[in-house]
Amino acid sequence: MAHRWKVLAAVVALVVAAGCGLTGKDRDVAATQPSGPVWDTATPSDEPTLNDLAASEPPTSSPTPSKKPKPTKPTPTGPVNNFQHAGCFHYQGKAVSKTSAKSALNAAAAKHYWPTSAPTLTVPSDVVRAVAWNESGWQSNVVNCDGGFGLMQLMPDTVSMINTRFEQSYNVKDYKQNAILGANYLAWLTKYIGDNYFKGNYSLSTSKCSSTSSWCLLNLVIAGYHAGVGAVESAASSKTVPSSDYVYVVRSLMKSCFCDTY
Repeated sequence: MAHRWKVLAAVVALVVAAGCGLTGKDRDVAATQPSGPVWDTATPSDEPTLNDLAASEPPTSSPTPSKKPKPTKPTPTGPVNNFQHAGCFHYQGKAVSKTSAKSALNAAAAKHYWPTSAPTLTVPSDVVRAVAWNESGWQSNVVNCDGGFGLMQLMPDTVSMINTRFEQSYNVKDYKQNAILGANYLAWLTKYIGDNYFKGNYSLSTSKCSSTSSWCLLNLVIAGYHAGVGAVESAASSKTVPSSDYVYVVRSLMKSCFCDTY
């Protein structure tokens, strides 16, 4: 019996001695430690920080958190194509290669659509290519639910107007003729707007447009292609550029476009 009391006394002495090693502040901290599991074996310098805990994997016994879906890798085509904004399109027939599309667009830009009344009027190839890229991504067989077709996303009324005005019979479903129709329409817009608002000046040089919001021929031709010549006429009194977002995208594509790699 006496032996047991001696052992008990020794244990108490050890506990008291350990307690005496803590200052008042340390005892207060020790008293406030949570009763649940703690990092018992870690020294203060080894204790994990919040960042460490956030970076560590959850215990296998805890539910696996729902993972965020991986973002899809964007297609390097620059801004979203104009036809995609509507979210309603399909494909008809087989598409030609981007290289063939580029060749057709450059050939269409090189044509003179006003050989008699405006023989020097041409549409720069970078304008034709940029408009086509924004309209279709150079997909020759894309059809928008609004009726736009092919590389230049030409509407039936526009095709009819160009064919009638120039006494032609271009087929919008042929990618080469589609490119010609689009470039011809840009040439028509250039002459119409140039005659009515720029005293017969048909220059589409970017040097004459200090910004994408300037009242200049290039911006208005691009805006007219998207919104129609009527939108340009309505904006003439205030000298504001309609479809400014569309103009900005096309002008940006003229400077730098993934399509230039083809």
